[in-house]
Amino acid sequence: MPKMKTNSSAKKRFKKTASGKLKFASACLSHNTSTRPQQMKRQNRGTQVMAECDAKNIKKYLLPNG
Repeated sequence: MPKMKTNSSAKKRFKKTASGKLKFASACLSHNTSTRPQQMKRQNRGTQVMAECDAKNIKKYLLPNG
C-alpha cells in the first residue's frame, strides 16, 4: 500500500497544538478591511482553536501524517 500524502495547502494553514487540537488564522483580514467594523478586525487577530467536529475531518483527510 502506498504512503498517504499530507495535503500541502492544509500543511501551511493549520498547526497542531500539544494536546492535538488544531490552530488556524482567522479570515477577513487580508483586504477590504476599511469597510469592516473595528471590533471585527480586533477579534480576528491572531489564531483560534478550531471546533472539534471540523478538526476531526481535517486531521483524517488532509493531515494524516501529523
